[in-house]
Amino acid sequence: MNDKKIKAVIICRVSSKEQEDTGYSLDAQEKLLQEYADKNNISVLKIYKISESASGKQARKKFYEILQFIKKNNISLILAEKIDRLTRNLKDASIINDWVQENKNNEVHFVKENFIVSQNTKAHENLVWDMKVAIARFYTNNLSEEVRKGQKEKIAQGWLPTKPPLGYITIGDKGHKTHIIDEEKAPYIKKMFELYSSGNYSTVALVNVMYKEGLRNRSGKKVGKSRLYDFLSNPFYCGQMKWNEQVFPAKHDAIITKELFDLVQEKMNRKFKAPQYQKHLPVFKAKMNCTECGGTITWEIQKGHWYGHCNHYKTCSQKVWLRQEKVEEILFPLFDNLAPKTNKVLKVLEKALKENHADEIKYHTSLLNGLNARIETAQRRLEAIYEDKIDGKISPEFYSRKLKEYSDEKDQATDSLKKINEGNTQYYQTGFAIHELALKAKEIYQSPKATTEDKRLLLSKIFSNLSLSTEGIRPNYTLAFEFLSKWVPVLNSTFEPVKNVDIEGQKSTFVPSHPILLPRQGSNLRPYD
Repeated sequence: MNDKKIKAVIICRVSSKEQEDTGYSLDAQEKLLQEYADKNNISVLKIYKISESASGKQARKKFYEILQFIKKNNISLILAEKIDRLTRNLKDASIINDWVQENKNNEVHFVKENFIVSQNTKAHENLVWDMKVAIARFYTNNLSEEVRKGQKEKIAQGWLPTKPPLGYITIGDKGHKTHIIDEEKAPYIKKMFELYSSGNYSTVALVNVMYKEGLRNRSGKKVGKSRLYDFLSNPFYCGQMKWNEQVFPAKHDAIITKELFDLVQEKMNRKFKAPQYQKHLPVFKAKMNCTECGGTITWEIQKGHWYGHCNHYKTCSQKVWLRQEKVEEILFPLFDNLAPKTNKVLKVLEKALKENHADEIKYHTSLLNGLNARIETAQRRLEAIYEDKIDGKISPEFYSRKLKEYSDEKDQATDSLKKINEGNTQYYQTGFAIHELALKAKEIYQSPKATTEDKRLLLSKIFSNLSLSTEGIRPNYTLAFEFLSKWVPVLNSTFEPVKNVDIEGQKSTFVPSHPILLPRQGSNLRPYD
């Protein structure tokens, strides 16, 4: 009895993500088609479900998979609810028609429309088939056009029209969804950018470091190298959004600063070779150059110790091999030269920076007022052109042009305002932190708990690079520590403890021997930014 049954496949298709999630449309189609098969002595070998939310490439792959299964199992019947549930483009319709013409037994039944396509289909029925395929194609094209219009409007409002990257979550109802910072993931994202900006990590090394730190993707798994690279390249994290290779202003809160994002892009696009992952990483890898040829010093393990040398033996005459411990011995006095002698010097320094900072407040206040006025004006203009667009007073092209112009103006003013606010509150704090780091640099480096990565990170804060020659090692400081190397020795020699204090004078136990360096207006004790 079963051998006489016609073999068939059922194809169910949903036309929206909402239908797929609820499962109602798929269940309804399957039930209808299965009942039809039972009534007509049809044996269903397989049921296929196609999601319209899948990409076109995925849908096409599924379509060819169905045809291969049909041909492999000599199936002569396809069951679908309606024509638009089977195909929505002329190419697929042509393939189905070719399959029908291959064998007189091949048929397609559209159950809900009570319509059959076969070799015996009459001319006027074929015309109906062609018309319905064309209508289904129009529906698909129109749907795509409406989706693109919705995405464009969403972008114009300052919101990403799709799921945000790791570090953000989506809130709100359909049509009103926005993105906010994921407080659980955001700290990992920020640390990921900060570590890469140091120049001490390749993406491979950073993957492993961030996994140990606790970073996981939304599935709870390890973030891979290519995905991490995408994160580091995504301007969404600094308050912008990229869509179709264009960057637009956005309203969501940033996890990192624009400056940090730009620094990371600079590191990612550098011309020289990026740090490569090694299980045993030398402290001074990629941090020292040859003064003669400019090449990077190579580090090798010999008898349990790291030795550095120039590897450009064909073009360079330097034959110096330097042990890592020797390099450290040379650097330790440099740390001492950068450091204030005692914590009391730091206290004097902090007071001086605060007092000198008072000169900046008046200037900053005037800038703040001007920038706030620019932001308010740009915002009013953005609201006005949006209303004009809704009322049809301006063309879409004019709206897009003015939207970019006013958004750029607002973003520039906002960035400037943010920098001034940070400088207004953190100027002296940053200067103080630099000096405190200089004071504790040697202690941090020599700490038993300091890992190789800790030491490399410390070195990246102090030295832009080191140069090796036959005469020895020449340090090239970062901007802030270059300044410290010049004036901290003067500061240390100027401020000296007073052994015999005049009680009547109520002098401090730590006073300057040269009053000209007292912290006062115009003394310019501030370090470079």
